[in-house]
Amino acid sequence: MTRQMGVGGTLDVVAAEDLVKEYDGLQAVRGINFRIKARECFGFLGPNGAGKTSTVKMIYGLSPVSAGKLTVLGMDVRTKIRDIKRRLGVVPQENNLDPDLKVLQNLLVYASFFNISGSEARNRAQELLEFFGLADKAKERVESLSGGMKRRLTIARALINKPDLLILDEPTTGLDPQARHMVWQRLRQLKEQGVTLILTTHYMEEASQLCDRLVIMDRGEILVEGNPHQLVSEQAGEEIVETSSSEEMIVHPATLEDVFLKLTGRKLQD
Repeated sequence: MTRQMGVGGTLDVVAAEDLVKEYDGLQAVRGINFRIKARECFGFLGPNGAGKTSTVKMIYGLSPVSAGKLTVLGMDVRTKIRDIKRRLGVVPQENNLDPDLKVLQNLLVYASFFNISGSEARNRAQELLEFFGLADKAKERVESLSGGMKRRLTIARALINKPDLLILDEPTTGLDPQARHMVWQRLRQLKEQGVTLILTTHYMEEASQLCDRLVIMDRGEILVEGNPHQLVSEQAGEEIVETSSSEEMIVHPATLEDVFLKLTGRKLQD
């Protein structure tokens, strides 16, 4: 699948400085700083309520910035959000496909929002359905698809405008392991084709598999940032030694969950 290379060089695709998000006087995001480079997969890892979803909602303009500075694709989200949205693809936590439309129609209707011509929209839609293994489902209604197929279709829809930046909010929540790994495979291919990815997740394995860099967030703050494997090595070491209820010593390889437990005192699922 050919990609549109709209961002090049060393440009920061996203840059946040002292970024704050408040809801009724309570800070969900507390003055965080981060930069996302072109053509990387950048992850926001943390439990529910950590502030990761609030952060990405500011990036794609669904929620206004309360304080601080945020630029996306070199543009200020406060003044250029319309221009930014033209170059974004967004996959929300919940599938919001139109159940009254067939699979192909969902893509064609969404393409019309970007003023993509009928023939071009159909070509792109067919290409995306093939890429996501849904070509044989084109004439079926959305409600007949499995959960994994719906998730792949939601990602396909987000790519219809050939975005420079794809934002995925908990893309595999609720999927079985086979469906989850299929989505991972497609996301790796997209990154190889030059798409910059932003991923929010509370699955440590997902972050380890996909992210070039990530931040671990908790209670609206960034606790640590870096390559997932380097973070494990630096924060938790190679192995973790635990004592079982029977006082036996258990040794297991260190993981991102161990890092999070060390930093916050609680497991990622809490």
